[in-house]
Amino acid sequence: MINKEEVARIAELARLDVEEAKQELFAGQLSSILQYMETLNELDTSEVEPLYSPVEHDTPVREDEPESRCSREEVLGNAPETDGKYFIVPKVV
Repeated sequence: MINKEEVARIAELARLDVEEAKQELFAGQLSSILQYMETLNELDTSEVEPLYSPVEHDTPVREDEPESRCSREEVLGNAPETDGKYFIVPKVV
């Protein structure tokens, strides 16, 4: 069980300013989390294959071929300012 002194120490290490009134609340919450982790540790997972995700993901593979989707005029048509060939942007130093 975590007490409020331990919460204060953890907060200090994390450079957090936790009010004393909140320390008791956080101590209870952290204790509940650790108690739940202990419950999970009691499960036998020796027969379970490791997963990186509980959902199967199919990765679509396609050839990476360059293609032109828009003309220069279409792209520059959305710009606030151009010289007809390039975007004109404010100078940043």
